[in-house]
Amino acid sequence: MAIHRCRVPFLLFSLFVRFVCAEIRLTEIQQDDRPIIPFDEFGFTHTGHLELNVTGIQLSNLNPDLDMTKVGFFLCTRDAWMQVLLQLEDGYINCALDSDFVKLVFEFKSLKGKSSFNTVYQENNADQYTLVFANCLNHVKVSMNVRSEMYNLDGKENRRDYLSSGKTILPRVYFLFALIYFILAGIWGYVLYIKRLTVFRIHFFMLAVVILKAVNLLCEAEDKSYIKRTGSAHGWDVLFYIFSFLKGVMLFTLIVLIGTGWSFLKPYLQDKEKKVLMIVIPLQVVANVAQIVIDETGPFGHDWMVWKQVFLLVDVVCCCAVLFPIVWSIKNLRQAAKTDGKAAVNLMKLTLFRQYYIVVICYIYFTRVVVYALVTITSYKYLWTSVVAGELATLVFYVFTGYKFKPEPHNPYFVIDDEEEEAAAEQLKLEDEFEL
Repeated sequence: MAIHRCRVPFLLFSLFVRFVCAEIRLTEIQQDDRPIIPFDEFGFTHTGHLELNVTGIQLSNLNPDLDMTKVGFFLCTRDAWMQVLLQLEDGYINCALDSDFVKLVFEFKSLKGKSSFNTVYQENNADQYTLVFANCLNHVKVSMNVRSEMYNLDGKENRRDYLSSGKTILPRVYFLFALIYFILAGIWGYVLYIKRLTVFRIHFFMLAVVILKAVNLLCEAEDKSYIKRTGSAHGWDVLFYIFSFLKGVMLFTLIVLIGTGWSFLKPYLQDKEKKVLMIVIPLQVVANVAQIVIDETGPFGHDWMVWKQVFLLVDVVCCCAVLFPIVWSIKNLRQAAKTDGKAAVNLMKLTLFRQYYIVVICYIYFTRVVVYALVTITSYKYLWTSVVAGELATLVFYVFTGYKFKPEPHNPYFVIDDEEEEAAAEQLKLEDEFEL
């Protein structure tokens, strides 16, 4: 069998991972002997088209007797791929290209000595397909440059839509949420102005986070809009990555600062809290680098799956790390409520931190687990719903944080007694002496 049984789990997993949005993509394959190389996944309507231009084709074995029907490109749905795997396992076929469940785009036998080809494939059956390259020749490596365009024709003018069927409305979705966050930023700025006597630095930090979120969504809306119309982001992806990184760092930092009780009257962090920030910020750098590699390379890269795993691991570690300061604050407040004479204030603070802890847990669980589950189980036609769900959860989290920690004189979060002020001053004094 050309495709060994030990490789079948990898092939199964590789085609069941959600890939990046399709667009005009240039891919360079160098001396690759993988039997299956998955490219972009795309949701076609009844007017779907695939334009495939491949140049610089070279095989490591130049034997003219090679069976070139065993090398080529095909389209395959996820359900059809399950049937292909069963056929391979049962020995009914020796190559995925031989299966009746795949839609053949091009076989290398049609090259007839040429090193390039250009073909247009029309797909009239609406479904989600993955463009796949198969090489069922043992010990034969392939090198080539692949330019792929997958799009649907939209409207009476047959305009090309380079976004997948279930993602074509994403530019409007991101723009709508960007507008909502800009409005929230204006409202929060107005609140800070009228409550300026009770405003602390944490409130300005919260305003910066909301503005970065709005700009990030605006850049993502422009990114998807240009991809939808032209197949290329035209540089908006760079701005999106920059603001996505800044937004991620600022958001996790904000959660840590709120969790530690940082405010204008407590302008210090303990050593263990500083270590959390020193861990979270570099991890956010790694996570954003991994996200860029995942988005820009696609699943055809050898290290794509490694970066995917790195991103998931780093994201989980960051989410866990930001919970520790909240737990520490809850523990300290619980002890203070039992020992000192200001039990009422400490109990109010304890209740607030418990609520915030639960909301952070729910936010992390929903955006990391539930949204991913929606992406996995939702039909390709409604993939936009997972984006809406994730953004709605984030919006609720931002509104809850702003409401609970708004600048009010009676807000228990900002009620700090004389002993806490003295402790803060003493902490700053000790840190200054240590630095000297």
